[in-house]
Amino acid sequence: MKIADIRATTVAVPLEAPLRHSNGAHWGRFVRTIIEVEADNGLVGLGEMGGGGESAEAAFKALVPYLEGHDPFQLEALRFKIANPTASLYNNRTQLLAAIEFACLDLIGQHLGVPVHDLLGGRVRDAVPFASYLFFRYAAEGHDEIRTPEQLVAHTARLKEAHGFTVHKLKGGVFPPDYELECYRALAAAFPADQLRYDPNAVLSVAEGVRFGRAVENLNNDYLEDPVWGLEGLKTVREQVRVPIATNTVVVNFEQLAANVMRRGVDVVLLDTTFWGGIRPCVKAAGVCETFQLGVAVHSSGELGIQLATMLHLGAVLPNLTYAADAHYHQLRDDVIEGGKMAYSEGAIPVPSGPGLGVRLDKERVARYAELYRELGGYPYDRDPGRPGWYATVPNERFADPDISQEIAP
Repeated sequence: MKIADIRATTVAVPLEAPLRHSNGAHWGRFVRTIIEVEADNGLVGLGEMGGGGESAEAAFKALVPYLEGHDPFQLEALRFKIANPTASLYNNRTQLLAAIEFACLDLIGQHLGVPVHDLLGGRVRDAVPFASYLFFRYAAEGHDEIRTPEQLVAHTARLKEAHGFTVHKLKGGVFPPDYELECYRALAAAFPADQLRYDPNAVLSVAEGVRFGRAVENLNNDYLEDPVWGLEGLKTVREQVRVPIATNTVVVNFEQLAANVMRRGVDVVLLDTTFWGGIRPCVKAAGVCETFQLGVAVHSSGELGIQLATMLHLGAVLPNLTYAADAHYHQLRDDVIEGGKMAYSEGAIPVPSGPGLGVRLDKERVARYAELYRELGGYPYDRDPGRPGWYATVPNERFADPDISQEIAP
């Protein structure tokens, strides 16, 4: 089996509403590049990549000369063909590699008639639990804003009833820390039996990170995720706060993982199948974490059904996955896979059991959302449509005003 062609299609899939985060916003849609790797036996493997609101089609088309005739089974050779560590200094090849690796594993699974999780050592769970992943958001057609503690609690209650979540992650760093602390405490009071986690995307100062962490020590916390920037900053917070510290930003490769093992700054590593360059590196990293007693969770970088499938296969095979995974998935209005969006049951999503990744493209949906991308284009992930001229600094001092209510067209 050899790679014959690579096709890339950019889609824009609507979100319920524009989602705010500390560095900007998701502007009412996810822009994702869908990859189809066609083999000479007629099989087609699927991959997916984000890009901060931008298309990556041109980058994938440029990979065709690298990979035409490559055997999808040769995954280590694939790594060096795409992401040679010196050549990769000039552009971010790691995420391109991830999408192609997804597709190659999909091809291998289809060729052998087995699901990807069997290629990774076999599943130890049949479903992967997820956290609710809560955002402050602008109002949009059919969906209210989320800005106040009351709105946040009501939204969380609806998600809990609909999907069965028992873990709630608040994406913060939007409003002043004291205001978000009020929101976080409101969640704890409303759902006393559930676990909580807080992620301000590293924009708090070390002093604010310590102050926030100490203020929530008595709550049912899973962890504080990237309260501040950098391993040294996280280490300082960790030494002063009795809440586990997690990251998805500064431990995203094996050198950084080694640095954290030798001089521990975080207790939990969030493994992202895109950021780490594929599913297989995440499995390797989880093995290192198991050895050194670091917690692991599965991170979400804004997935559609293809990448969600990679997250499910990853979560299925990790014995040391003791935390619920992240997913933006319930924020989407639709998906590009056959059957539409996967369904949650009791806060979890079943692991696909079909050959390969176990998902196939819905051609009509792909065409519809490719047209929507052509109509709307991309957007700057690191800007907020409701705050013209604003951009984030680290640490940030220019937080949004929680008294201002706005509606932004998705």
